[in-house]
Amino acid sequence: MNYEVLEALRQIAQEKNVNRDLVLETLEIGLISAAKKRFNTGDNVEVTVDSESGSISIFAEKDVVADGAVEDSGLEIELADAQEIDTEVKVGGKVKEELPFADFGRNAIQTAKQILVQRVREAERERIFEDYQGRIGEIISGTVQQISRGDILINIGRTEAIVPLKEQIRKERYRQGDPIRAILVNVLKTSKGPQVVLSRTHPNLLIKLFQLEVPEIYEGVIEIKAVAREPGERAKIAVHSNDPRIDPVGACVGMKGSRVQAVVRELSNERIDIVPWTDDEAIFLSRALSPAQVKRVVVDRRSKVMAAIVDDDQLSLAIGKSGQNARLAAQLSGWKVDILTETRFAEIQEEKAATRIVLSELAGVGKVMQERLADYGLGSANDIADTTLEMLMNVPGVGEATAEKIYGAAKEMVDEKVSTYREEVRIRKEAEEAAQAAEEAKKAEEEAAAAAAAAEAEAARVAKEAAASAEAAEASAEGEATTEGAEAEGEDAPAPEPPAEADGPTEEAAPVSEYAAAETEVSADQQPAADVATPGPTGYGDAAEAPVETPVDSKAEATPGASPEQELQTTVDDTDEESA
Repeated sequence: MNYEVLEALRQIAQEKNVNRDLVLETLEIGLISAAKKRFNTGDNVEVTVDSESGSISIFAEKDVVADGAVEDSGLEIELADAQEIDTEVKVGGKVKEELPFADFGRNAIQTAKQILVQRVREAERERIFEDYQGRIGEIISGTVQQISRGDILINIGRTEAIVPLKEQIRKERYRQGDPIRAILVNVLKTSKGPQVVLSRTHPNLLIKLFQLEVPEIYEGVIEIKAVAREPGERAKIAVHSNDPRIDPVGACVGMKGSRVQAVVRELSNERIDIVPWTDDEAIFLSRALSPAQVKRVVVDRRSKVMAAIVDDDQLSLAIGKSGQNARLAAQLSGWKVDILTETRFAEIQEEKAATRIVLSELAGVGKVMQERLADYGLGSANDIADTTLEMLMNVPGVGEATAEKIYGAAKEMVDEKVSTYREEVRIRKEAEEAAQAAEEAKKAEEEAAAAAAAAEAEAARVAKEAAASAEAAEASAEGEATTEGAEAEGEDAPAPEPPAEADGPTEEAAPVSEYAAAETEVSADQQPAADVATPGPTGYGDAAEAPVETPVDSKAEATPGASPEQELQTTVDDTDEESA
């Protein structure tokens, strides 16, 4: 039976991942507690467990008293009973009495079991806490077990981990059984045991993922100098190569973007900008603001502020959506960043120059104090107003009261002068805007007048064209009426008598008569000339002015390419020759 108990304890040690000696020690403590409860003993109980044979011995060390003088049976034993254990023992001595394990009873064994389970659970929790405490910063893989009130409970093997709602990427959605990877950020001790806290939004998760994908980073050839993240949206990392032969950006991107794309997919398509690191703050900021093109950077080391000057068309690109690009660049550089256009920067410089107050104008600041302040980099009242009381008190000879006095006076003067200057600028801008508005109104009136004149001219042109079209239509109607009348008269009139023959040929009569006959015959078959209403390539404006096509004799041969006038002339010449 004892061997079976030891085997069970060994299995407990293996399952709970605790030391076997600790389990045996816990068993001894449980049996001691059970013995005290069963036999009403005190701290004089001793338990011996033989790990080899599996035997368990429980002894109670008692004081030997005379027979009949026992007051507490748990601590004392009569001499006769003691001599049965040790024959040489005497009154006043001590003897170890073995307690039978079988007589413990159910309640005592239950007590030992509870103590054993409690101690093993505590030892397991302590072991888990120590193990995971040393793994903070590592990537932990697990399976989604449950989603409770927005928190994700993950089974990571020996225990459960949690991804709180604030440590999750907002657009990610998980279901039970989905695999998940996150970075271990903390291990908390709670009443229910150690709580392993994971994160999907921590910047170090990006670093660890790049270490897994880029061997050069894991080996230390390439260093990640800085990281800035807006989880699930966009991230920027600054990388530097310790080997000049290796391009840090190219190594992180990988062949056809394979390395960086693996990280992007793991982070739910989070955009990642890889920036080459440099110790020059201005150059590094210009790179961090990529893809915007920065013209120049103004660095104020005392205030730890950098101003990036960009073109007007690059301002929105440098700021980014909801200021995202500017925020990430500021986080990456560790500086406060102002993004300005050339116009705005010029206005700021002009305001600084116009509102500058020299130290001599400050009340209560003597020549010696002016020199001390100037040596400390405070050459004007504006510089004093921009500093703090703590920095002002570092100037030799300036105590707390003096610093407050100087700072208050400088602040009041600078604020008043800046307010006056800005009011003047506002008035000037309003006057310029009013003048510009008046000029635009005048220009609009001129454009409206020009448009009205153009519309009137267009209306006149349309009216003229309409009148010309009406005249052309009237002329066409008259031509048609004339033709119809001529045709009717030709049908009713008697046929002309042939002329009387004269004694000799008449030279002028025959050609004229033949030409008239030819003209009459052709005119009956041809369309009237008034039907031609469309101007031809000759450029005539009205249909009435268009040249009328003159009919020619059917017997005359047409000259290729000849004009109607030339054809007419040819016909007349031939008639004259025949008459002659």
